[in-house]
Amino acid sequence: MTTQQFSQQAIDQQFMRRALELAKQAEQINEIPVGAVVVADNHIIGEGFNQSILLNDPSAHAEMLAIRQAGEQLNNYRMTNCTLYVTLEPCPMCAGLLVHSRINRLVFAASDLKTGSAGSVFNLTNSDKLNHQIAVEHGVLATECSQLLSDFFKRRRAEKKALKQALKRQQNETN
Repeated sequence: MTTQQFSQQAIDQQFMRRALELAKQAEQINEIPVGAVVVADNHIIGEGFNQSILLNDPSAHAEMLAIRQAGEQLNNYRMTNCTLYVTLEPCPMCAGLLVHSRINRLVFAASDLKTGSAGSVFNLTNSDKLNHQIAVEHGVLATECSQLLSDFFKRRRAEKKALKQALKRQQNETN
């Protein structure tokens, strides 16, 4: 590994750690724990975490919020010299947004085997049918980000099961 590759790896880990912190903020408000940051010239210019439930907005994904903030910072809707770091592989909506915003590079942690659109299920970020392709890195802090998501969904399933059982007991008591 060259010195340049090592330093890029360290930079990627640094910004992914911030995205992971944001994902934990989403978890605190019972949103799917995904966080994202947009970086230009090694400075964060936009960040976000999932807020679809809180905002009653299906487009309020971490990537969408981070890119909106970055666009305001840049005073431009094009982000040709920017990198997006996100804890989960973007969905089709967000991958389309990355193409349209001309993000230069995408770095994601965990693959999404259900809706991932940067290579897992679809590859919108590198489709030759679209007018922009994105350099993609994956797997940066994948274990930590995957564990956060797994723990979240495990907890949610347990909560739903407990709620069903409580409702069943309540029905039995009233009968």
